[in-house]
Amino acid sequence: MDLQSLANLFATTYNPDPNVQKTGELQIRKIGAQDGMLTALLQIIASDGVELATRQACSVYLKNRVHTSYILPPNPRPDHVPIAQSDRTALKANILPLLAASPSRSITVQLAATLKDLVAHDFPERWSTLLDDVKRLLGSGDVREVGAGVVAALECVRAFRFRQKADILPGIITTLFPTLVTIADGMLNTSPSQPASQEIPAMLHLILKTYKTAIIVNLSLHQQSPESLVPWGRLLFRIVEMTVPAEGVPSDEEDRERCEWWKAKKWAYGILGRLFHRFGNPSQLPSPMQNEYGVFANHFVTTFAPEIFKVYLHQVELYVSGQAWLGKKCQYQIFQFFTECIKPKSTWILLKPHVDSLVANFAFPQLTFNASKQTMWETDPVEYVRASVDEYENFSSPVSGATSFLLSLASNRTKTSFLSMLQFINTVLRSSPSPAQRFGALTMTAVLGPFIVRHPEVKGSIEQFMVQYVLPEFTAQEPYLRSVACEVLGVVTKAGITWSSEENLNDHSRAVAVALDDCELPVRVQAALAITELVVVHDSVRDAVSPQVGKVVQDLLKLSDETDLDILNHSMEAMVDRFQNELLPVASQLTARLCESYLRLAREGLAQQNELAPENLDVDSLVSDGEDDKVYGAMGVAKTIGTVVSCIDSSPEILSQVQEVIIPIIRFTLENKLIDLFDNMYDLVDALTFRLHAISPNMWPVFELTYDLFKSDAVDFLDEMLPSLDNFVSYGTDVLKARPDYRQKVLDMYRTALTSPQLGDNDKINGCKLAESMLLNLHGHVDDQLQDIIAIAAEHIDKGETASFRLANLEILINAVLYNASAALHFMEAYKPGLSRVFFDRWFAAINSDNKLPRVHDKKLSILALCKLLEMEAGAIPEGLRDGWPGIVGGALNIFKTLPQAVAKRKVLEDQLVEGDDDDDEDETRYLNLEGEEDEDVWDEDSAYLEILAKEGARLREKSEKAETGDDESDISEESEIEEELGFFSLLDTINPYITFKQALQTFQNQNAPLYQAATTMLTVERQTMLMEVVAMAQSQAGLS
Repeated sequence: MDLQSLANLFATTYNPDPNVQKTGELQIRKIGAQDGMLTALLQIIASDGVELATRQACSVYLKNRVHTSYILPPNPRPDHVPIAQSDRTALKANILPLLAASPSRSITVQLAATLKDLVAHDFPERWSTLLDDVKRLLGSGDVREVGAGVVAALECVRAFRFRQKADILPGIITTLFPTLVTIADGMLNTSPSQPASQEIPAMLHLILKTYKTAIIVNLSLHQQSPESLVPWGRLLFRIVEMTVPAEGVPSDEEDRERCEWWKAKKWAYGILGRLFHRFGNPSQLPSPMQNEYGVFANHFVTTFAPEIFKVYLHQVELYVSGQAWLGKKCQYQIFQFFTECIKPKSTWILLKPHVDSLVANFAFPQLTFNASKQTMWETDPVEYVRASVDEYENFSSPVSGATSFLLSLASNRTKTSFLSMLQFINTVLRSSPSPAQRFGALTMTAVLGPFIVRHPEVKGSIEQFMVQYVLPEFTAQEPYLRSVACEVLGVVTKAGITWSSEENLNDHSRAVAVALDDCELPVRVQAALAITELVVVHDSVRDAVSPQVGKVVQDLLKLSDETDLDILNHSMEAMVDRFQNELLPVASQLTARLCESYLRLAREGLAQQNELAPENLDVDSLVSDGEDDKVYGAMGVAKTIGTVVSCIDSSPEILSQVQEVIIPIIRFTLENKLIDLFDNMYDLVDALTFRLHAISPNMWPVFELTYDLFKSDAVDFLDEMLPSLDNFVSYGTDVLKARPDYRQKVLDMYRTALTSPQLGDNDKINGCKLAESMLLNLHGHVDDQLQDIIAIAAEHIDKGETASFRLANLEILINAVLYNASAALHFMEAYKPGLSRVFFDRWFAAINSDNKLPRVHDKKLSILALCKLLEMEAGAIPEGLRDGWPGIVGGALNIFKTLPQAVAKRKVLEDQLVEGDDDDDEDETRYLNLEGEEDEDVWDEDSAYLEILAKEGARLREKSEKAETGDDESDISEESEIEEELGFFSLLDTINPYITFKQALQTFQNQNAPLYQAATTMLTVERQTMLMEVVAMAQSQAGLS
């Protein structure tokens, strides 16, 4: 096909006629794998004579083809054809010149993504000239070539940005970064107001983005050296301090925030913050990073951090005094840096004299009610609620930055800062403040509420503060003050305020109840959150709400539907849990209403999911959007439905009705393959089937859907599916016994779990659990599947990377023996002569080991299977195993020896789990730092958490490196990592191993007297004693039963 015809074909892909579009796409798919196809596309993209939209369509196809087929996955689909070598050569020869000649940003984005994949797969071995080519572009006198070089440098770094091993990226950095910093420095000498300079901030932004991308995981030795750090540091300071003339940026603040000059500033702030936070803060540097970055960190904190602090403080002074504008994301970065300065002694000494000023003039104004908040309240109250409730999670909001700064001061420098912040709040509230300032002061109170309620010098006065400053705001004319009053009450209630006066508590709870009917939605939301906290903590409020709980729940449902806020789902869960008895009669109606909400959110999420995303989207710039909100909202509603289910399990009749209401949303989710919601749906299936101990007829289609999904789109969801599947087998035995096709589906899932190349050992373990459930629950009805089960397990007897899987697989064969001992041994020999001997060797190696049957279930299963062997008739014992048969008794006694310790250990874990559920007391030291010297380094919970993460990361890297060199010895201690599964139940739990063993021993003596004689006489004195103890235990427990 000639170039013109190919261009015409790609032009059909954006034809308004869907039939023409579809025909064109099918034709492209048909010829897409031909040699020379990509070379031809490169020529079309480069041709100025072809329509721009066609060139863009070609660039999109090129990017997708390279991404999916440049390197094929280990198990490619049949329609996956690798890219021909001639096309690969053409791609590498032409991609950089194409970038330099790109006619539009949208095509540049596609070509850049293509370049990243080429670099990731071929550099350096198969593309040794790449860096020289990029350097040539960067050194060009043509601004478009320099721009292409900057884009190429960024993609070279992005290709290896998450690579833990420092083998490729440091070379790229050493080669390109000195040139990049020189270019960026030169750009700053061009006036921002010159028309020719409009491309400069875009390139500057990309250069800084390249540097920031390079320090995501590691800081190379080159970047740590003064030769790199000094020029880059100088550049970053120049950008931060640069004054952008008004004529160089848009007048609208939101547009200005998005313009290239302010993007460059944002990245400069971000780099300085990253360097300090991750690599340059010695007191907070995790121990695994000390060797690599300890020297750099000590140098940075003494040399660079004070300069950063001085520059940032100056920028804040200019902003506060109205002499300079500061973008919101830059404000956030400044707050983040100041927050990082609080814990290290060296930077705290710099910050300490300025804390009061920063709190009053920089942090507090972020919390006041301003014009933008007023506009949002009036035009989009739902968005206002979402922004205010989730503000702390907004990682670019100065409100979030200010909040983090205040929290860190309160928790880490309590003795210096906390009381002065409270004094500031009181000063504001006593000085006839404007409503907007009152809002700020009360918002600050809400931020510090958990600390106020716990501080020994302050907690006694919080009640008076509430009465004096918070209670009057419930009737304020300004609705935002009514809203923040509810918020403060909710916070201090959750934190544990002690009311000395029941009347004061009643006044506040009545005020919140009134606020539930407020005409303003944000007020109603905060009132709902506050009333929830009051009901949970105070029985008197619970009793007062009880007669009206139906209305309160309806209000919550209505608010949830209006806002789709996940936090309201938490309120609903708390209400359902607190008013179980009151809501029991209306559980079905409540569940139906929740299911309606869930379906609405799920359908909206599905509709957004099915919309085609624009092809020119830069994936790295994607942020959470509306679709995620819908999905998260649906998750929250599903959790609330789960709470309803857990609260009514005392009434099976109502639970059965509720189940029939819930099943349609489960089916809708599975049928429409809403994968993000599968976890929640299988939680519901598990809860319903487990609590009812039965499978209703309408639930079986869910089983069928689960099988179909596992065999297609959701093969990696076995972990989520397993509890439900186990319930289908355990509580649906009558149906499974009557439906061989269902039994075949379970077997096929087991086979797929063990043989699919997509699944790892954890999924294989889950497959084994499913097969075990079949063998235990369908005794006498798996005869047709037994041989296949044994063959699958036998195939994997010495395979698998983990001890957990090897044990799970071995236990399938042990289960087969328990199911039908003679048939199991026969099928083993039929699969491979001598296999039964191999099986017994592996089994008894585990039995005779100290820790290879670590759990109670492992021990009971082996004991009961050994009992089945003892009960075999003499003629049925395979000749090759007869000599070792007497050892069965000794093996069982070995397990009995360690069984009591395993049972006791499990009991301790169960007790700890119950105590853990009951122990809601929070560690007070999380909140207040009242110990030790005030100005020393602070090592808090967050620091300890980062230390744990760093150590785990170092361990995994070491393990990965050893695996690469074949030196992995991680298996040695793995058996000790196989832990009790407290949520796992099986039929074996009800069987007494002592009584069963005594009966089997009696049968063994009656049927095989010579072997019994041999078995008992070969026992050591210790084991003979053990045998008498086991028999005595059996007799005493039989008497109890």
